Amino acid sequence: MTFKVYLSGEIHTDWREQIIEGSKAANLDIKFSSAVTVHEASDAAGDCLGEEVNGFWRDHKSAKVNAIRTKTLIEQCDLAVIRFGEQYKQWNAAFDAGYCAALNKPYITLHSEALIHPLKEVDGSAQAWATTPEQVVEILTYLLSDQLS
Repeated sequence: MTFKVYLSGEIHTDWREQIIEGSKAANLDIKFSSAVTVHEASDAAGDCLGEEVNGFWRDHKSAKVNAIRTKTLIEQCDLAVIRFGEQYKQWNAAFDAGYCAALNKPYITLHSEALIHPLKEVDGSAQAWATTPEQVVEILTYLLSDQLS
């Protein structure tokens, strides 16, 4: 059985690649999915629906188009990993965590200790909080271990 993991959140570092490569090195049978991680492409997702002069409406259309992908992939995953970075506020990641919680979909948060207080509610619904991609790979290795069955 292939385990499906959705990777949500911060797009400015290589944390996704670290988890994917670490999982490959551990020979884990995982299919990873993610939101669109190219900022410009994500912002332009709704441009096919017509040009907008007002940035609000461009963002609104693109958010709705992007939500089709995000909603579908979260619903299909077995587990989500939700990364909060230091530099930017990832409001979309917080929304993804809330969606996972509403669906009773397990998720792991990934962030530094500096964000413990602002993410206390998000972490409170998470099944685990990790501070490094390596810790996430360790959790995935545990979950998929043949020794557990």
